[in-house]
Amino acid sequence: WESPPGQGTPATLPRSQVGVMVNPKPVITEGDVVNVELVQVELGRCLMFQLTPAAARDFYRLSGSNQGRRLVLFLNGTAVGARRIDGAITDGVVFVFVELPDEELPALVERLKRTAVAVQREIRRAGE
Repeated sequence: WESPPGQGTPATLPRSQVGVMVNPKPVITEGDVVNVELVQVELGRCLMFQLTPAAARDFYRLSGSNQGRRLVLFLNGTAVGARRIDGAITDGVVFVFVELPDEELPALVERLKRTAVAVQREIRRAGE
């Protein structure tokens, strides 16, 4: 999440060079994601993250209490996108526009999908 004024760790988006101070503790991790898709919405192409039921419940509460702040997407330690939270997200589906070239997005989504499947498999295996 974007941190309150005067707090947090700086992050800079790659294309716009927008700076955002973020809380260093992630609110969504690899283990919270069950699927990623590249989708076309009214404003353009973006990534759609589908969360586990438990993560969706937690994110619903967090998104409700953090309206107006930005959720910053980090991939491999680099800020690549942000989304301003304008209301509670009730369905566990999070759309994020990324500041990467459009031609890189399909391969990125495939890598993220493979990672989500592998992480969920490991989580299930650890729970057995």
